[in-house]
Formats: sequence, structure tokens, C-alpha cells
Amino acid sequence: MKDLKDRIQANEFESKRLPDERSLSESYGVSRSSIKRALNVLANQGIIFKKRGSGTFINPLYQKNQTIFQYEGSNLGVTDSFKSDGQVPQIKLLETSNGVPASEELQTELFLDPGEFVYQIKRLRSFDDNPFMIEMGYIPIRVAPELNSERVEGSIFNYFEDATGKSVTKSFMTITADPSSKEDQELLGLKPVEPVGVMEGIFFLDDGTPFEVYQYEDSL
Repeated sequence: MKDLKDRIQANEFESKRLPDERSLSESYGVSRSSIKRALNVLANQGIIFKKRGSGTFINPLYQKNQTIFQYEGSNLGVTDSFKSDGQVPQIKLLETSNGVPASEELQTELFLDPGEFVYQIKRLRSFDDNPFMIEMGYIPIRVAPELNSERVEGSIFNYFEDATGKSVTKSFMTITADPSSKEDQELLGLKPVEPVGVMEGIFFLDDGTPFEVYQYEDSL
């Protein structure tokens, strides 16, 4: 299926949605089982993802940066990750905005329609009273309409799972290093010459719905 991967890289599918398995099997002259195996390979590489009841879509993060990391499981949240290590996590809400119009980039990454709105949430993460991460997240309002400032001061993933029964089980991300900004230095206690690690990605619900676009900056 190198040809299909090449077509994805060439941005032939402007809607980000791939044809269904039957159409692909007819187009390539192979069985549907062969198409299914090929799509599973692309999904495991983080190039595509399947949304239950809607079809197969191209991962927009892959088209931005083809070096990506994929994580799956039931414990992807930062809060639970540090609890499991025996550390005490703290969250400080730096700013939150309800009803921010989704930019074209967010519309693409979260599969939103023009005119849809997102929550914009900026938080400082600490463990054992030591700041280590600044995170900025964008969550579609239609996915989590009951989210408020009180709830984002705790684990958003845990709140959402308790409220809806749906859980965040997959993430695609890119990892880079950038010079630290004055804000990074102030909040994370860095020197001007110290860089930050930058993780950018998308969290997905267990049914394949994009849940959050995020950017984490942490001390290296």
C-alpha cells in the first residue's frame, strides 16, 4: 500500500477521509482482507485512525510532521501517570477561555466544522510542589459541553470518563526541543540558556473521536 501512503503524503484526500474498504479494494484490484491488513499497518504507524461509525481518516498530525509517536492504553493522563509513580501531582489553572472560535488548524486537527468553538485551557503542572510542565489544550465544546473552570483544575480525563463513560485511550504526538521563553523560565524555574521539551499532539477517545489538541512544554 505504498501508493496509498504516497497519496496521503501528497494530500490527495482533502476531506481527510479515506474511501471505504470496498472502494479501495476495487480501486487496487485486491481483496478486502488485503485492504484491511494494509489499513491496520497504516493505523499502527499513526498515519490514519478509525472513528467508529464514521470511517477511516488521515491523522492531521502526520501531515504536519511525519515523525510521530503513538501511545495507547487506559492511563494516558498526566495526573494518573504521576500518581502511579507515588508522586503528588498539583495543577494550577493559568487561564481558561470558553467559546473560543476554532482556528482553521484546529478545525482540521479536531475535525470540526467552520464556526465551531473550543475550550482553551492553560495549566501549570507540578509534582511534589516542583513545577515541571506548562500545558495548553483545546477541547471541542460539543464533545464536553459541561466542562468548567472547577473541573479543569483536576484530571479532565477522569472527569470526562466518570461523566460520559468514554475514555481517552490513544495519543499521537511529536517531540522537539525549543529555546525557553521568559514565561517558561519564570514558571519552570529555568535559566535563559536552558531549553524546553515540546510535545504536541492529539488525544483520542476510545471510539476514535479526537478529544484534545495539546502542547506540553517541560524542563529537560
